[in-house]
Amino acid sequence: MAQKIIIDADPGIGDALAILVALADSSLDVLGLTAVAGMVSGIQATRNLHYLIGIADPLRHPRVGQSDVAVCSADQTPLGLPHPQALNGRFGLGEVDPLVPDLHNRRESAKLIVDLVREHPNEVRIVSFGPLTNVAMALDLDPELPFLLNGLICLGGALHHEGDVTAAAEFNIWSDPQAARAVMKSPVGKILVPLNVSQNPGLTFEDIDRLTGLIPSTPVGEMISGLMQYAVRANRQKLPREEVSLPAVAALAVASRAARFSTESVFIDIETSGDITSGMTLPDRRPFRPSQTNADVVSELDAAAVIDYYCRGVRRIAVSSDRRS
Repeated sequence: MAQKIIIDADPGIGDALAILVALADSSLDVLGLTAVAGMVSGIQATRNLHYLIGIADPLRHPRVGQSDVAVCSADQTPLGLPHPQALNGRFGLGEVDPLVPDLHNRRESAKLIVDLVREHPNEVRIVSFGPLTNVAMALDLDPELPFLLNGLICLGGALHHEGDVTAAAEFNIWSDPQAARAVMKSPVGKILVPLNVSQNPGLTFEDIDRLTGLIPSTPVGEMISGLMQYAVRANRQKLPREEVSLPAVAALAVASRAARFSTESVFIDIETSGDITSGMTLPDRRPFRPSQTNADVVSELDAAAVIDYYCRGVRRIAVSSDRRS
């Protein structure tokens, strides 16, 4: 039976590619896509999710949770770092302007999470690609939610690695450290996919050129190729980096069990203050720590299997969307 999931995202090129892979994965039943502010504003994240569903046109359309947040934490990144718009494009999807019609039957993201979990108790897993704002709000809306969820996969944190937005903090946790701390303190079962693991699966520029040639020239196929080529140019010019990493796909591969991984059970807390330390992910490994472990942290992940999962997924969604056109 397919694993029921809700994907909470702030797309961003990386999140967009992972969402398309999820929609192509027969082992996953994507019940909902919920928008959160982070890499883009909540309003833009909502539009991007609707656009992705429209162009992929899956057999079963997920329900979309909206965010009305008009700002994004990416605008507050420290000086000297490349602005996320330079890496992801003005609207988050490279050169795409995601025009979507006016939305009807609007449902706020946190409320949709609660409703979907209530409809399918003990069957739904949340896969979080962005800040944990919506997850924390959903847990606050429904105190029974931790006991009705089938777990949480969280892309975020920097445990054995320097941060990517400050020396100590990873972007998703840094964007809303109070929400991250609330989620870590909740009794929901959670798997954390931190920066040192999620950044490992990467496509070289030569890989992307070869993969682009293998993707059918359907509307979604051309969009995928365009997103990858945009990421290549941005990585080369702004970072500079010789690979395009796929952190959201790494988290999705953990959720779908598409790649082998190992975990370590730890107690995690989040620093919520300090110019340098806000958003810092703190594992407590003391043998006589006062608290029990509260998260399983992915310590090893088969990067080659993640890349294979991604390549199969993007080719599959491009072909299947063509057959339905």
